Amino acid sequence: MIDELEKAMYIALKDLQEYYMKPGSISWGILFPFVFALAFMFRHGGLTTWLVPGMISLALFFGATSMSGMSIVFERRIGSFERLLLFPASYIGIALGKSLSSFFLGLVSAVPIFLLAYFILHVIPAHAILLVLAIILASFASSSFGVLLSFIIKEPEQVMVILNLVRFPMMFLSDVIIPVSLMPHYLLSIVLIQPLTYMTEAIRYASIGSCDIVSPLAAYVVSFLIGLAFLLLAAYAIKRSRT
Repeated sequence: MIDELEKAMYIALKDLQEYYMKPGSISWGILFPFVFALAFMFRHGGLTTWLVPGMISLALFFGATSMSGMSIVFERRIGSFERLLLFPASYIGIALGKSLSSFFLGLVSAVPIFLLAYFILHVIPAHAILLVLAIILASFASSSFGVLLSFIIKEPEQVMVILNLVRFPMMFLSDVIIPVSLMPHYLLSIVLIQPLTYMTEAIRYASIGSCDIVSPLAAYVVSFLIGLAFLLLAAYAIKRSRT
């Protein structure tokens, strides 16, 4: 297990060195959530305490998925991903390595939102330790999701188009920027199947001490299970890519 983790870290470090400063990862992974948060700050009413957890979740989500989509699709296109499959690591180890690089970019993407929220808006976390845990779970689930999603994309120029076709509906159909209480009742079931809903609810509970739609325990447990499920599915997708 420790050996597999070391191999996964090696893969993650390689990806960070090669893809960290890619324009697509920077623009959609870091700049978009930050600009989006600024837009709320300067609108009438400003960036409210309720919105801050959603902005953090959004930054993690966009940052983590952008990195994995960019790296895997590019490697599959030029044929270097096949060489990675010769690396003495299990499929789960490879999926974990790819997820870890995206995980770190997700954390970096959330930093500007933290600066806005906790130094400019003076939002103090209700549960600091739980906030760290929620951010780790959200970034891990997002990165694993990005790795899995990258296997349906064939060309590098399609990465952001397809990613955004998936991410934007999730952003507006989860409890990120629109409270569930303001949504039509028939959308409630859709909100409850969105992974982003549980990540945001976990961060919201740690940030302001309350959840909107699920219990705190459910938010944390489901966020972990979602990340684990995406990782296992990503490992299966990597195995299938060899055939």
